[in-house]
Parts: sequence; structure tokens; C-alpha cells
Amino acid sequence: MNEMTGTRPARGVTARRALTVAAAAGAALLVWAVADPIGGAGMHARGQHVGPATVIVFTLLAGLAGWGLLAVLERRAKRPGRTWGITAGIVLGVSLTGPLDSDGPGTYAALMAMHLVVGAILIAGLGRTVRVRC
Repeated sequence: MNEMTGTRPARGVTARRALTVAAAAGAALLVWAVADPIGGAGMHARGQHVGPATVIVFTLLAGLAGWGLLAVLERRAKRPGRTWGITAGIVLGVSLTGPLDSDGPGTYAALMAMHLVVGAILIAGLGRTVRVRC
């Protein structure tokens, strides 16, 4: 235990969190690759094509936002792991409303799959790195 911060030592927490965010981006890109070029879904939402750069950038932004939220919860919440799980689950639920206005059923299914895969990876992966105050 670190006497100055009252937390357990990090032991690679930063690396594991970065790997989790990168894995989420990779998984989203894989779903996109199956749905768009291979599956022919077209991947259009709100009148614009959803390309690989968009998928990666938005997944990385969501992952980094989750990482930041978790860091705040570790400092402020009484039970950061529980609070993380509940908050991240709510955010995932809200994000699932995004694909509702997609252009066609193929795009809808692909975007829903992306949201669910990214959410599952970030919630579980970042959740396993929660540092508990002692």
C-alpha cells in the first residue's frame, strides 16, 4: 500500500487500461470490417458514411472518457468498482439509442453490435483495473 495516496500500487494499471481501450477499438473495427466491406451493410448513419477512421476515433474517445471517469471515481466514490459498473451500464444503454436513426437494417445491426462489443470490453476491461482505497 502506498502510504501517501492510500491506494494499492498501480502494477501496470495504465498499461492494462490502454490495452483495454485499444482492444475495444480493434473489436469495433472488426465489426465494421465484417459489416461494411464484407457484409455490404453500407454503413450510413445520419446521411454520412461510417468509415474505419470514424469507428476508431469515436471508440478511442469513448474509451478515454471511460478511463477518465474511472480515475475520478477511484478518488471520489466510496465503492468505485460498483459505481463504475452502474454508471458505465447506463452510458451503454443511452448509447444504444444512437443507432436508432441509422440508414437501413444492416447498418442498424452493425452499429448495435459495435456499441455492445465496445461497451462490454470497456466495462469489463476497465472494471478489472479498479484500484481500491485502503
